[in-house]
Amino acid sequence: MTTRWLTPEEQRAWRAYIGAVHLVEDALDRQLQQEAGMPHMYYSILSTLSESPERRLRMTDLAERLKITRSRLTYAVTRLEKDGLVLRENCRWDKRGSIAALTDEGMTVLEGAAPGHVETVRSVLFDRLSPEQVGQLEEIFSTVTEGFQGDAANTTGDDVPWRRRSAKSCS
Repeated sequence: MTTRWLTPEEQRAWRAYIGAVHLVEDALDRQLQQEAGMPHMYYSILSTLSESPERRLRMTDLAERLKITRSRLTYAVTRLEKDGLVLRENCRWDKRGSIAALTDEGMTVLEGAAPGHVETVRSVLFDRLSPEQVGQLEEIFSTVTEGFQGDAANTTGDDVPWRRRSAKSCS
């Protein structure tokens, strides 16, 4: 098998991507730790739940939306549950499933953290891009994401984190 090495242009693009991802994630984590006492992952969980019907979502669906493994999500939700920001409930339709629910306290914490988080996202990313570049950014990363999620015939359970164990729907 022949290795398909990156071209010089691809190598520069790859390194620019990796550098940007690390710097943006670091800036978001620092801001949220300083102002809200939580890492970006926890904020993302609270935010995703806040946008869900009745502020509830099956854990497997939450893992899929966040693009993380269910074990990583379980660890984070356990911590948020200890802090009173999230509750875990049994799924009435599937005894094996559980649902994460955003508490009123969790919503209050999220509402307090959101302005600073949005300002950081804007300052470290969107303020540096033209409107055309924002559209290109969306197009590029939507294409990459769809490539992982898209064609079921070409994917296995290990291709994306949230599919690494089978799951049934609870709705």
